[in-house]
Amino acid sequence: MLEHLRLLSRYNQWMNDKLYSTAAQLPADELGRDRGAFFGSLLGTLNHIMVADIIWLQRFSEHPAQHPALDQIRAMPKPQALAQTLFDDFTALSAERRNLDTTIIGWCEQLNTSDLEYKLAYRNMKGEAAVKNLASLMLHFFNHQTHHRGQATTLLSQQGLDVGVTDLVTLIASE
Repeated sequence: MLEHLRLLSRYNQWMNDKLYSTAAQLPADELGRDRGAFFGSLLGTLNHIMVADIIWLQRFSEHPAQHPALDQIRAMPKPQALAQTLFDDFTALSAERRNLDTTIIGWCEQLNTSDLEYKLAYRNMKGEAAVKNLASLMLHFFNHQTHHRGQATTLLSQQGLDVGVTDLVTLIASE
């Protein structure tokens, strides 16, 4: 499981690099144009992914191991809403995305198998309490990113831009 999560962290970075490089071809007004997606625009969708990542990473940072890779996450302000716009400026959003992806990879490298067995207690954005297995929550974390990146690639495709290959299999080493 640990190696799978590390693979997903690298996939996350690889896909975000591709997605943001493609999105950078659009002018600011097109990035922010409401296209009827769950979070309105491409910029809204990218902000939502980051908001959700920060929320989950802040929850993960409460693990008793206190992984140093998450130190900067613990210091970040808590997002207040899933549709919160953290960055109106695409360049600033891109820079923070790169930082966050590096943090996620570093954290996954610090994890050990026993860390994954931890039962994380947290409250969702509605304040409802839950206790769930860390490994399973991490799968949700990476799956959530993939789900919304799929929406983002659709929004780019509608603008005539192709992100290219998005399949995880591309990063799986041949045997």
